[in-house]
Amino acid sequence: MAGAWVFAEVTPDGPHPAAFELLTHARSFDDDPTAIALGPGATAAAADLGANGAATVYASDDPVFAEHPGRPAAHVLAGLIEAEAPDVVLFAQTYDSRDVAGRLQGCIGSALMGNATSIADPRHARAEIFGGTKIVDVELAGPAPTLILLRPKSIAAEPTGGTARIVPLEAEVPEDERGARIVERHEEAASGPRLEDAKVVLAGGRGLGGPDAFAMLDELANEIGGAAVGASRAAVDAGWVPYSYQIGQTGKTVKPEVYLAAGISGALQHIVGMKGAKRIVAINKDADAPLLAMADLGVVGDLFQVLPALTEEIRRRKGS
Repeated sequence: MAGAWVFAEVTPDGPHPAAFELLTHARSFDDDPTAIALGPGATAAAADLGANGAATVYASDDPVFAEHPGRPAAHVLAGLIEAEAPDVVLFAQTYDSRDVAGRLQGCIGSALMGNATSIADPRHARAEIFGGTKIVDVELAGPAPTLILLRPKSIAAEPTGGTARIVPLEAEVPEDERGARIVERHEEAASGPRLEDAKVVLAGGRGLGGPDAFAMLDELANEIGGAAVGASRAAVDAGWVPYSYQIGQTGKTVKPEVYLAAGISGALQHIVGMKGAKRIVAINKDADAPLLAMADLGVVGDLFQVLPALTEEIRRRKGS
């Protein structure tokens, strides 16, 4: 039995943090999971993957995987699966991993499940629907391996301190399997903690009325220190802030110590991405807003008065 494989995305900073969560989950039903790392930096990433539970790492540093999205990785994975016959391949719920998983499913015809929140074994997983109000247990049929995408922050990564055996992978990707080529990359400049890692998250929604009002959240985050600013899908769709701010089912999942929502009513799509916060504070002028009902502290009022007052009070206390 080849057991569980984890598709470990490689970034310029090393393995994507979601890979460590996947390895932790894989170890619940396979003591010696395997990681697949493709692209520049893959071999160097093996040390971190081994320290987080990977017994074996198949690695290729070939730039083809960074220059051509999706198709080369799916092509190489399909060949490796045919040779090694794993039981399940786990993917992160990121854009790049979803691209690879979807293309791989088209190649091998296995069952593919997205948005899983936990995995019992290669054939059984669990998902939450309707904003987490319903839990669905899913049985995956069809040929092995099953392909499962796990939602971020579904499990905390637990390092093992181990060492992985590195297996160099020859990347033989024919020209007709490479597809589109990335000709330029743009990385948005960021300051402060990553939204997914921040202990305090301040999120704005439609109630802010426009992009300029997000300056209030930026100012508050600056006074708090170590806080990150996010947004609802409505604010992102309106073009007020970039997609990287979006929290929700089609955005990022956050689990901060404190989550402050300003002008967000609480659609199910948004709740999925933030309901794991330890403390929820909601500010909304609508007393019937759904998010107020689940908040630890709800403020019914004008956010244009409440946010500046909160910022000033924090500033006053820091000064004293």
